[in-house]
Amino acid sequence: MSLPHAILVALLEKPSSGLELTRRFDRSIGYFWSATHQQIYRELRRLEAEGHIRTLPAEQPARGQKKSYEVLPAGRAELARWSAAAQDPKPLRDVLLLRLRAAAVVGTAGIEADLRRHLDLHRRQLTEYEEIEQRDFPPGKDTPQDRLRHLVLRAGIDLETFWTQWLTHALEEFADLPADQSR
Repeated sequence: MSLPHAILVALLEKPSSGLELTRRFDRSIGYFWSATHQQIYRELRRLEAEGHIRTLPAEQPARGQKKSYEVLPAGRAELARWSAAAQDPKPLRDVLLLRLRAAAVVGTAGIEADLRRHLDLHRRQLTEYEEIEQRDFPPGKDTPQDRLRHLVLRAGIDLETFWTQWLTHALEEFADLPADQSR
């Protein structure tokens, strides 16, 4: 997903200011697509220049008032075009996995502690996602939009479940390694 498309999605869900978008990225979209405040504002200017979004008229003219944006038909069409296009999955690039390969040739010093730290982080993220699921997707909340949003959350839950299981297995493997692997 590209940042302009993530912004179009967010604005179609709710017209927002740049600051509100930044907060929403921190709270929801940011779980699977992150962006800095500066990146969001740069893309808002570009999307507006391309005719994909517009600044909403201010309720009262005031200097320094924050601008709110909404998606124009051209932006909706671009998002529809992009979401319908086929895209290949991205190959996995994970520094922790590369570090494990390095540990196989240079020794395991420090790796086990970091595996434990990663396990703790993934467990916390899994707990957070499960709390969001309980709060935001109670039984019976099954409009097509809710079902698709829940599907995105389920991807996060399943991914965190995978990492917690894999890290638990990796730590079990570490327990079976000879004591001195720090070549």
